[in-house]
Amino acid sequence: MPQQPYVIDEMISAKSIAARVEALAKEIHDEFETTDKLVVVGLLRGSFVFIADLVRELDLPVEVDFLEASSYGDAMESSREVRIFKDLRGAIEGRDVLVVEDIIDTGHTLSHVTDYLITKAPARLKTIALLDKPARREVDFKADWTGFEIPDEFVVGYGIDYAQRNRNLPHIGKVRFLDE
Repeated sequence: MPQQPYVIDEMISAKSIAARVEALAKEIHDEFETTDKLVVVGLLRGSFVFIADLVRELDLPVEVDFLEASSYGDAMESSREVRIFKDLRGAIEGRDVLVVEDIIDTGHTLSHVTDYLITKAPARLKTIALLDKPARREVDFKADWTGFEIPDEFVVGYGIDYAQRNRNLPHIGKVRFLDE
């Protein structure tokens, strides 16, 4: 099925994102400054750009791992059924863990993932999301750190996609369909 034609209007500039990532890294450093190693868990696929920039700003010993979970597939709306497609490669028992998410929408994915990771007995488990869309929240979940709070708009860029497109944009953009 062909995609509906759309354009992307810039919402958050690459410069604003870079400045916010730097500020968040300082806060995370303060939280975890005594850790012997922070396991930074990126939720694939949308967080890969954010996690790459974030870990480069962290002045801490870090290990990076990934978990792939989704409630979207190629759709624009959450199915609310969270599936884990790829589990962590390493153990997190007794370790400090930071879960990195691209966007919190309904809250189902990050809530499910944190509940799942808690069963693996980390010493500390904290969460960070680049974007938070509280108007869409269905699950009572709030990340420990948030980059930007955004309105209920469909967004792409900086790792976030629409049907596997637009992840490579350096900014966050609002998708505007041309027939609307």
